[in-house]
Amino acid sequence: MTVARGSRTKNRSLLTRSFRRSLWLVLPGLFLISFIASCGGSGGGGGTTPPPTGTTVTISPTTLTLSTGARRQFTATVTGTTSQLVAWKVNGIVGGASTYGLISQEGVYIAPTSVPSPATVNVTAASFSDLTKTATASVTIQAGSGVQVIISGHSAVVAVPTFGSHAFSATVTGTSNTAVTWMVNSVAGGSATTGTITSSGLYYAPHSVPVSTNANNDGRATDVIVTAVSQADATASDSAIVTPYAVQQARYALPVPLGTSGGNGDDSSTSGSNTYCCGGTIGSLVSRGGKLYLLSNNHVLARSDQASAGEPVLQPSLVDANCSASGTSTVAHLSQFVNLETGASPHVDAAMAEIVTGAVDPLGTIVQLGGTVNGDQPTDGTPNPGPGVAATVGRAVAKSGAATGLTCATIMAVNTSIQVEYNKGCNSTTTFNVQYRNQVYIVTQGFCADGDSGSLIVTRDSADPVGLLYGGSDTDTVANPVADVLQQLADPNSGEKPLFVGDASVGPHAVAACSLPQQTLSAAASLTTAESAAAVQRLTTATAARDAHAPELLARPEVRALGVGASYDHPGEPAVLLFVDRSVPRAGLPAEVDGIRTRVVEGDAFVQAGVLTAEASAALERTVASPQFVSPVTEAEVGRVRIVHEDYADELMRRPDIQAVGITSSTDSPGEAALLVVVVKGMTHEPIPVAIDGVRTRVRETGRFHAK
Repeated sequence: MTVARGSRTKNRSLLTRSFRRSLWLVLPGLFLISFIASCGGSGGGGGTTPPPTGTTVTISPTTLTLSTGARRQFTATVTGTTSQLVAWKVNGIVGGASTYGLISQEGVYIAPTSVPSPATVNVTAASFSDLTKTATASVTIQAGSGVQVIISGHSAVVAVPTFGSHAFSATVTGTSNTAVTWMVNSVAGGSATTGTITSSGLYYAPHSVPVSTNANNDGRATDVIVTAVSQADATASDSAIVTPYAVQQARYALPVPLGTSGGNGDDSSTSGSNTYCCGGTIGSLVSRGGKLYLLSNNHVLARSDQASAGEPVLQPSLVDANCSASGTSTVAHLSQFVNLETGASPHVDAAMAEIVTGAVDPLGTIVQLGGTVNGDQPTDGTPNPGPGVAATVGRAVAKSGAATGLTCATIMAVNTSIQVEYNKGCNSTTTFNVQYRNQVYIVTQGFCADGDSGSLIVTRDSADPVGLLYGGSDTDTVANPVADVLQQLADPNSGEKPLFVGDASVGPHAVAACSLPQQTLSAAASLTTAESAAAVQRLTTATAARDAHAPELLARPEVRALGVGASYDHPGEPAVLLFVDRSVPRAGLPAEVDGIRTRVVEGDAFVQAGVLTAEASAALERTVASPQFVSPVTEAEVGRVRIVHEDYADELMRRPDIQAVGITSSTDSPGEAALLVVVVKGMTHEPIPVAIDGVRTRVRETGRFHAK
């Protein structure tokens, strides 16, 4: 197989940096822009969501003056619709141009290196919900103080593949000191998330495509800003926009590998003079009845219940071929899918397409999933063949997808009940929700972005299939367990279930890409103990609860000391700290004291005992390692919590502020399982019980879940 690898450059006046999206819009005769939030394809239908009628856009700042080469962050606020997504333009050009200045997907404007004529330019934000709704700011460009920095490649967006590199150079005039400091997203030397850069300007792309946390581009693959700052004059700088992209989105020579861009050839629509197209990831290969099939989601291959058997499946998807089938290969034809609206339980978002002979790698090779590396590049490899394995809390996993490439994470929860929103067709305003049970829940910012739907999630240590990715929020990812997927795609006549195809001669292998030095997504997510103003005010209450129960708590042989701090299971809430001796068995420690959470701090030999001051408590806590964000728990613990989950999940899910309930590990009490309660970010929340029938709750806040 062959695929173009290496950096590529796109003219910003013709194309945004959005090389990968689930839905693109072609404006006739002009350009292609990314549109709408459906990470992986069209959604599935039900009730009707009318188009926004009162959408308004405001921009901040509204006026400013910048020196040549300087940059400034713009922010747009959209009202009248739930989406804050906007398209950025400079003088009417999406992404801007070298003459007037460039603007990133994050809204970072970069002034041109010379003063334009006229010197004032317009920066515009257009709502994705209604492109006619805009807001504009005026930027006046003026010459700098004398020192000037010009980066090579300033006039265009530089696209660099994940695991790839690009050499920048900077010219400094107006001073004898021509040295510069290189930065990525304002961080000297960059970071593993956005890419790193050497003192000589050699940029190394991150190992996966960065995902935006900016409200105007939230949850989507995004670009980064490379800046050269004069060491003689820190006010003199120039910047370039870099788009890290996944090689998985390319068009591959036949037979194509898996984990690459793909989708239904009819997954497009028109509205007036505009054309929209959708796509996702063809994740893996399965066999059934002596035939080979592509496996992906219903909303990727079957147009969210709208498709008919026999429709073509393309590689790459229309999204990655400028909405034109002429830049694609037909690699399969839709064979079977599980109906999203009426499918029998267990609900899954899954479809199979019978491959065209010779069009797909018969071993089921997935891009960058190999167990070895070639220099600093991960090799391709197959999953471990067979039926896959069950997900477990704390299990390290990986996936290869068209939006973010090869990413690594940890399973946070299993047995998750969750509600996910779909659109009924490409660019349809008709939506409906699917209620799933027993889902795999993953937390790692950047593990998935719009376009990764259909990716196969495998265990990182053995490449065993564990889940089929189909949805997520701005930070979190959900997948159908593979056992449910294979069950629902059994042959309707014989009952034979499909099996995952892989190279049996290789067998189980670790996913080598997750061990390369720059890969940081394996850390799942960071722990926070942010003490909100309300939590700080409640510390007095927590202290009173601790003191009232100090005699009985300290009477336990494993408890050495008591303190007050912050909860990990519910960030922003206070906790009574129980410092326990790791060598002494602990049983029946309370999850709460007078309504205040308890947090267990394990150690080998605490030198202090009794009731501690806040300062002494914090100092003692620093003597032990912080707990993991998520850790393995025993099946017995999962079973204990499963009973509570079965009794209360449906009741909790009826609350409008709760969108998922699963089984996870408690971080306040290491080794103990907890009930994960996922609330909607930005909503006012009713109190979540500290414990339910003796089971700790763990609260997580994230954006709403939609099909990826």
